[in-house]
Amino acid sequence: MPIFRRSFPTVLALDLATLGLATLSLATLGCATAAAPAFVVPGGSASPTAQSASREQTVDQQVHHVLNRLAFGARPGDVDAVRTLGVDAWIDRQLYPERIPDAATEQFVARFATLGKSGDELLADSPPPAAVLAQLQRRGGTISATDSARLREQGRQSYAFLGELASSRVARAVMSERQLNEVMVDFWENHFNVFAGKDRTRYFLPEYDTQTIRPHALGTFRELLGAVAKSPAMLYYLDNWQSVADSGRPTLRTTQRPANARQAARRAAAVQQRIAQNPPLQQLAPRRRGVNENYARELMELHTLGVDGGYTQHDVIEVARALTGWTIARGAQGGGFVFRGEVHDASAKTILGKSFAANKGVEEGEAVLDVLASHPSTAKFIATKLARRFVSDTPPAALVERATATFRRTNGDIRAVVRTIVTSPEFFASTSYRAKVKSPFELVTSTMRVMHAQPDATPRTSQMVSRLGQPIFGHQAPNGYPETGDAWMNTGAILNRINFGLAAASGRVPGIRLPAWPLTAQLANTSRESQVDGVIKELFGGAVSSDTRQVLLTGTNPFLQQHSSANDSLLTADDDATMTGGMVGEDRRQAASERRASRQPVAQQQQAAGRESVTPTRGASLTQTIGSLPPLTGFAQIVGLALGAPEFQRR
Repeated sequence: MPIFRRSFPTVLALDLATLGLATLSLATLGCATAAAPAFVVPGGSASPTAQSASREQTVDQQVHHVLNRLAFGARPGDVDAVRTLGVDAWIDRQLYPERIPDAATEQFVARFATLGKSGDELLADSPPPAAVLAQLQRRGGTISATDSARLREQGRQSYAFLGELASSRVARAVMSERQLNEVMVDFWENHFNVFAGKDRTRYFLPEYDTQTIRPHALGTFRELLGAVAKSPAMLYYLDNWQSVADSGRPTLRTTQRPANARQAARRAAAVQQRIAQNPPLQQLAPRRRGVNENYARELMELHTLGVDGGYTQHDVIEVARALTGWTIARGAQGGGFVFRGEVHDASAKTILGKSFAANKGVEEGEAVLDVLASHPSTAKFIATKLARRFVSDTPPAALVERATATFRRTNGDIRAVVRTIVTSPEFFASTSYRAKVKSPFELVTSTMRVMHAQPDATPRTSQMVSRLGQPIFGHQAPNGYPETGDAWMNTGAILNRINFGLAAASGRVPGIRLPAWPLTAQLANTSRESQVDGVIKELFGGAVSSDTRQVLLTGTNPFLQQHSSANDSLLTADDDATMTGGMVGEDRRQAASERRASRQPVAQQQQAAGRESVTPTRGASLTQTIGSLPPLTGFAQIVGLALGAPEFQRR
């Protein structure tokens, strides 16, 4: 099957004239709610229970809603399991992931050996090629062919652990029984975004995921904030590991003055000896660039108070001064958090109107985090972001107020705030049903779950997330990926998503085999109409727009008709001058290269995927990854079009 290939602007507004299908507008995309009439398959609803009868959503809608919002979609059998347990009981169970057995997931991710390693261990195992080259140059003489080969191999190995990390993220989201915890990990790793492509930052990301974010995803915000502030990943990414007191400012060393000149000389000699024996201090000493405001600014603007949280530039500078000396034990060579008083600004400070006395050490930074974590602006900012993630792009003000109150009352108990949001009338309002657009990560993982896919030990699935526009740990700016739908739903993105759905039905997505899908055997010998109804019930709870049902019945999509004069159930190009089998020559060569790469040992695939994640332009496009698809007919065509339907793009 040919693949639609067209170049589009990164951001393109959806207009009905362009899309040719009314249900593709952002306002109504796939929303089969009371406000948007939909075709409902007979037998697709259940009797309301007393506990949930007062909610606007039907009982079946509530089941699908929680599986799409508090999990990465439903697997076969999940809908019945949640219906049997009860929506509220299922929510309560998910809020306590430590009580949910998840041995199969832990056993699967154990194959990724680098996940449990710290940054300094990874730096020792796979040092950056530049470091190896410097070592060779210090040795003297010319670089031999053997040395060159070692450098190339070192370069590949220094990215493999990043590929494993991305693969583990996708695998956990697909197979973990602790689904809400995985959703929260996804939320917090985006909220406290770290970019893998900045210098050595990637070395600190495996421990950032396993030791910093995961243990605190449903704990208290203050504990999470402190863990992030001391994590080597954040310290390195936002440069706080290099932040030292400005020249002329008092430090804890200078404020502890010796009693006489002889003692002063001994102290100075001891400091110089310590610097000579300590590479991290050698890195800090010659720079002496003073205070670095990067982390302090993002700490206030993106991590706690929010851009309108009531702080000033003066506060940013004062927070940065309070956090001087918060660094990494061995600097760029890794190690855990350490506080170095000799480079800490020990002068008095005023932050958000609160006075901080002079000559304080690491406890000063801790006190600053206390102030920020307990600030009313932080409570509202975090409550708003969580409500946006779980309810709608524009969360109701009353819900935000209640969630904010919970945050303040419980001293930032994340579990309590999430409970307030996901058990609220607003969460179960009809207007919230299918109101959120899936991110590429959510689309790929929900597709794998609904198709009963086996988890992927290779990086191929995580690369599809990247090629749909969301490289894992690949967002360069500290603000993270958008949490609103308009950033994900443009014309080019819709075409890629339809291609991905067709690829899944064609067996081009690792782990997905249509013959192994439980529904395939049930519907194999039935009429097309019965197959369509069965797919609608399995994927959408029985409710889709009449337009979507017509597309599945006929294989004819008005959107595709507008872009192709050929068989409109296939994605073909109307603007490529020379096409062979649906792909231009360069695309065919790249696709062949992708097929060869997929046959390489997994370790080599992870190395290539790691490099791609930090420089996404190095990788192939989604269409090149998929290649030319075989013609889809019958049941496979129905499934492929359903996975690309507007309703499946929403959660």
